[in-house]
Amino acid sequence: MTPPSATGHPTSARSDAEVREFLLAQTTLLPAPQVPEVQLRQARDMTTLWQRSQVFFGVPDLDPPYWAAAWAGGQAVARHVIDHPALVAGRAVLDLATGSGLCAIAAVQAGASRVTACDIDPVAMVALELNTAANGVEVPGLLADLTAGPPPDVDVVLAGDVCYEPGMAGGILGWLHLCHDAGIEVLLGDPGRDYLPGDGLAELAQVEITGDPMLENAGVHRATVFTLR
Repeated sequence: MTPPSATGHPTSARSDAEVREFLLAQTTLLPAPQVPEVQLRQARDMTTLWQRSQVFFGVPDLDPPYWAAAWAGGQAVARHVIDHPALVAGRAVLDLATGSGLCAIAAVQAGASRVTACDIDPVAMVALELNTAANGVEVPGLLADLTAGPPPDVDVVLAGDVCYEPGMAGGILGWLHLCHDAGIEVLLGDPGRDYLPGDGLAELAQVEITGDPMLENAGVHRATVFTLR
């Protein structure tokens, strides 16, 4: 997910059908490394996909294709949810900044009664559609910045890798604390980014991560799942 003020998002010049065809041609369906229960459309080479996306969408400053990777923090949350299904079983779940939909799919597999996946990138909505179909589940996507509003009507919020920019980290963490104060359980996954706040978090688990040399988390050996306090 990128900050709501960012301009590097695809426009509506491309139809969903065109975007779907592009994603199918430029990605490969593979299991998430630490969550093999979930299959995702993943970039063969992140830099190449980023460059091709800039050309395809006609946006030179297009944000990286976050929706084409299983990022470390998201893998940690998804792994933790599948290993501890009682966290979401029978509960309403929001996957914030869903990207590929990894955490949302994991929540469905763990028995959540209702899962919604939210992102501000329209391409993430198409990636979500492809990935949920590949895993035989249904998750409605919501193209919106929910952090600009009140806490949602859910029991659990999942947030993987949302602290990679300073302004974004502060804004999202503030909103997640509002959710926590409203009685919503928050699970936050992070591989130790510089912008992760040092207070207000309680560690739940650490998950070993096998980095992909094409991705930022290549040197990450573990990611942590936190709840808020």
